[in-house]
Amino acid sequence: MEIILKEDIIGLGYKNDIVNVKNGYGRNYLIPQGKGVIASESAKKVLAENLKQQAHKLAVLKAEAEKKAEALNGVELVIEAKVSATGATYGSVNANIVAEELQKKGFEIDRKIITMRDIKTVGDFEATIHFHKEVEVKLPVKVVAENAVVEAPVEEAKAEATEENAAE
Repeated sequence: MEIILKEDIIGLGYKNDIVNVKNGYGRNYLIPQGKGVIASESAKKVLAENLKQQAHKLAVLKAEAEKKAEALNGVELVIEAKVSATGATYGSVNANIVAEELQKKGFEIDRKIITMRDIKTVGDFEATIHFHKEVEVKLPVKVVAENAVVEAPVEEAKAEATEENAAE
């Protein structure tokens, strides 16, 4: 079933895109929620006319999105998380946490436009921020252990205790 989207839906398409979806998803979710309409011939003609009239507004929106994307160039997030002895985090680092960290750095970005997998280990990862259908930014995210400094002396103490036991 062809649907014309009325708003951006990450993973499916952007506003005014014509997408193919399964009948149930279109009839039971997209249309009743007001997120899409059936793409009939008349609806496609109306869409084409609206796009023609809105071309200038869309160009301004794209320029605005490119400006935001340019501001994020070179930004890298370092997120501290509580980590177990095996290297797994307690909980996960997700789009909400990335949005909060960006807000601390002075960037107002909605968590809904950030896509990434939930991070459950320490390491380097990547989040994608979708400002516009043609403007995306790949943001490096580094997860580090906040208790690494605390655990190091404990490990040294355990090593010293083992050495003392071996000496006896």
